[in-house]
Amino acid sequence: MKADYQDLVDEISALLGAPATLENRDFGLIAFGAHDSDDDTAMDPVRTRSILTRKSTPAVRAWFEGFGITRATGPVRIPAAPDAGVLRGRVCLPVRHRGIVLGYVWLLDADPGPSPDRLAAAMEVAARIGGLLADEERADADLSRELRAVLTAERGWQYDMALAALRTALGRDAEGLHALLCVAPWPGPDTPSIRTAPGVAALCTVPWPEREAGADGPGAGAPGTGGAGGAAAEAAAGRGAGVHASGGPAAGGARASGGRGALARGGTAHGLAAEGGGTHGLAALVRLRSADSPAPALTAATRLRDAAGGAPSGATPTATWAARGGSPADAVVGVADPRRGVADLARAWREATSAARAALAQPRLGPLARWAAIGPYRLLTALPSTPPHDPAVRALLAPAHTELARTAEAFLDNAGQAGRTAAALGIHRQTLYYRLSRVENLTGLDLDEGEDRLLLHMALKAARL
Repeated sequence: MKADYQDLVDEISALLGAPATLENRDFGLIAFGAHDSDDDTAMDPVRTRSILTRKSTPAVRAWFEGFGITRATGPVRIPAAPDAGVLRGRVCLPVRHRGIVLGYVWLLDADPGPSPDRLAAAMEVAARIGGLLADEERADADLSRELRAVLTAERGWQYDMALAALRTALGRDAEGLHALLCVAPWPGPDTPSIRTAPGVAALCTVPWPEREAGADGPGAGAPGTGGAGGAAAEAAAGRGAGVHASGGPAAGGARASGGRGALARGGTAHGLAAEGGGTHGLAALVRLRSADSPAPALTAATRLRDAAGGAPSGATPTATWAARGGSPADAVVGVADPRRGVADLARAWREATSAARAALAQPRLGPLARWAAIGPYRLLTALPSTPPHDPAVRALLAPAHTELARTAEAFLDNAGQAGRTAAALGIHRQTLYYRLSRVENLTGLDLDEGEDRLLLHMALKAARL
């Protein structure tokens, strides 16, 4: 960007035959042309200070603005004023974009000075500078209000108005390719700087919903602290309640030991408040170069997660996090499918939040979870945030039967493969059969029936959310 400004300033210098200087509207120096002259008045105190300190004093700014440069749409001639340190007159070319002054190009005036045609050509170059300044200003703009309005508005005229405002604020970026991210939990309501992560077009914090603490679920107690009677009852009970010897691939392996969800720690369903977490999430709209290359979104996700305090610098994102089972203090990032333009932002936000919820529920999916990769959680997260438990599984989800619920989930995760399930849980196969028979007695479900298995599996997974 800096080189672009310099090239354009050099173009104006060549057009007008004089060294040009570019300043922003606050009189901060951006670029200046080469100066090669024996004329001492060419480097008067005002110009020298501007170049050496890269800014002008408030008094100098007020003096020049007194000639109407903030309102001018064409070149303005300003006479010399030795008492003010201006030994040579100036020509000011206002730099505008869509009617708004964003800066000024300055040249030393001469007699007779540049021709009208040359000045008109220079103003065209100044307009190109204005476009660059507008793009840079837009890139640094805080669009949190506009993005939050879109993500929180109900469908209807309010949503349409919020979307129109965001489109206007984004400018040309509005029609580009984006991915929407959700970082959760985010530590507090304050939105970070847009420069926190590369490629971010807009950021905002949003409320992050929680369920009541102590919600029942498949991992609500510490492993090995089973329900009524626990392992001692199992050891004394008859073995081999003849069920479920069907084979199948081990889909779950290590994760059968219980999920990272708040239910596994007796906390809130999203894991946000159980151990001091926040009640906010962060939305980030990230520019992409290609739908086939999500690298910019994943890089931004890693930076934002680091900013949330979720990972030590340099940590391997997924494998390290999942191997240690996640942490309630860790943030996760849900990544929606890429989209062109912002018309479908509401759907993208549902995808991003669903992916984040899935990663909070299952460590193996996080900490960076793409919507396309969360499998059945794409359906489960579409359920109401606090779905009523099916009567058949309500008793199983009670805290007294934590170990039974965990066993049932592991069994279903492993496609009903008894041997792999027992190995994953670290128990004897006969102990597994005993627990599964108790699950059937509690629920009235037949785990040899596919639809009963589906109901139980969905209920256990939904309880994690």
